[in-house]
Amino acid sequence: MKTLCRPMMLLVLLALTACKHDAYNSDDGLAAITPTGLAATIQSLASDEFQGRRPFTAGEKTTLTYLEEQFKTLGLEPGNGTSYLQEVPMVEILPTADTTMAVKSTKKNITLSGFKDYVLWSQRTDSLLSWKDEELVFAGFGIVAPEYNWNDYKDLDVKNKIVLVLVNDPGFGGEDTTFFKGNTMTYYGRWTYKFEEAARQGAKGCLVIHNTVPAGYGFWVVQNSWNAPHLYLDPRGKNQYFCEGVGWTSMPATEKLFEAAGLNFGEWQSKARQPGFKGFSLNTKVSTQVKLKTTYNKSYNAIAKITGSEKPDEYIIYTAHWDHFGIGKPNDAGDSIYNGAVDNAGGVATMMEIAKGFKALKNKPKRSIVFLAVTAEEQGLWGSAYYAQNPVYPVGQTVANINIDFTNVYGRMKDITVIGLGQSELDDYLKEEATKQGRYLAPDPNPVAGMYFRSDHFNFAKVGIPALFSGNGIDHVDKGKDFGREAEAEYTKNRYHQPNDQFDAQWDLSGAVEDAKLMLQVGKRLSFEEKWPQWKSTSEFKSLREPKK
Repeated sequence: MKTLCRPMMLLVLLALTACKHDAYNSDDGLAAITPTGLAATIQSLASDEFQGRRPFTAGEKTTLTYLEEQFKTLGLEPGNGTSYLQEVPMVEILPTADTTMAVKSTKKNITLSGFKDYVLWSQRTDSLLSWKDEELVFAGFGIVAPEYNWNDYKDLDVKNKIVLVLVNDPGFGGEDTTFFKGNTMTYYGRWTYKFEEAARQGAKGCLVIHNTVPAGYGFWVVQNSWNAPHLYLDPRGKNQYFCEGVGWTSMPATEKLFEAAGLNFGEWQSKARQPGFKGFSLNTKVSTQVKLKTTYNKSYNAIAKITGSEKPDEYIIYTAHWDHFGIGKPNDAGDSIYNGAVDNAGGVATMMEIAKGFKALKNKPKRSIVFLAVTAEEQGLWGSAYYAQNPVYPVGQTVANINIDFTNVYGRMKDITVIGLGQSELDDYLKEEATKQGRYLAPDPNPVAGMYFRSDHFNFAKVGIPALFSGNGIDHVDKGKDFGREAEAEYTKNRYHQPNDQFDAQWDLSGAVEDAKLMLQVGKRLSFEEKWPQWKSTSEFKSLREPKK
């Protein structure tokens, strides 16, 4: 057989490669994503007509009608059989708490004030939470983490008692990044985990001690839960144990509790960070009541898809949450509609633009692409949690999740922030595509806040599906990092979860377009290639998924 010369061999290899990837054109579909399209969707969803898009309201009905119309206009198939909706059974629990909590201790008795000193609610559907001389136990961080040889509940009896636990995890503030990931919060540090673990231990109640720095937000955020309605998935028929009452105590109130027991809180807070710490009873009894009003109802996830041409039973799922806070407390200007323009009308708009990109492809993706707009994210990630527990498409056949929460309204950025950088190989996909845009990946600038556990991708991660969640970036192409940091800080202070998060026609959406194109490119690669992305070896979710061949 005659040997080909090197140039000829190279041409043959290139031809074979082109044949192998003939369906994948890197520029295909990008032109479909436009700032005009983004702006139109954001402006609609964030208008007063949608009344803040809270579940169980007229705003939800308006939102779902709009989403279904958009899916049909884009030519997307119904994502749940013949329907564009997935029913999510839920319950709303409205607490009305006593204004005080009586504390009896061996040293002295004190009274804590509701709202000022503590916030208390319940996930149970009983009509009354009644604590009468319940024993208070300090359980350190309230963590059971075998991989770190850590168990705050070892030899500690908390059954039918109230546990008091520290926020965050023992790694916070330390130099060792391998010990609970240092200043990057693990899921063990989230208050949701602490409530879950306390319930597993049989506790009657769980109170998390607030501290602004390790929590990542002030006590005012906690106070927003005072006598406010809480949404949960409908628990009926599940036989799941929940603590009777859960909530928070302020730092000053906690110091008073320890002082009443004859103890110094600062001293025991430090001891709780040390391996081998043993929890103990404060020899303190607490009493209070909370009346509970329960309303069962149904919300909905909106879901559409593009069926894959060769592997229709393998799925890539894009998510964005459609909900916000509805009509609530007025701001100083008297505006009571929480429009949620950036968070998360912008995320839904980005997902819609990505759908346009996929529909514009000359060749259909090999794998199926799913577009899932979930409900009740703001209330506890409940729409995505329900989907993960009741998947329309099997978890074992779902390749990846790409989640979009917030959108960039400040212009083009040199970087793109990855929340949970290092968790999965999806980071590598993103890095390669970002490099083509002349951009670089940046880690979460505020890892203590635990953002990886605070958006819908987390529920996919919890069932083993590699999930990608990126932020806007802060390194502005023309104005630099200081501008980006200041813009982000201004949004957090003045608009985040406030009526002021409204559509602005003066926004610069050029960066949002780049981000949307980036997420389209990642999805295109996933949809046309053979391999499955995996978790990195250091990820706590690695054991939840078997490697795909």
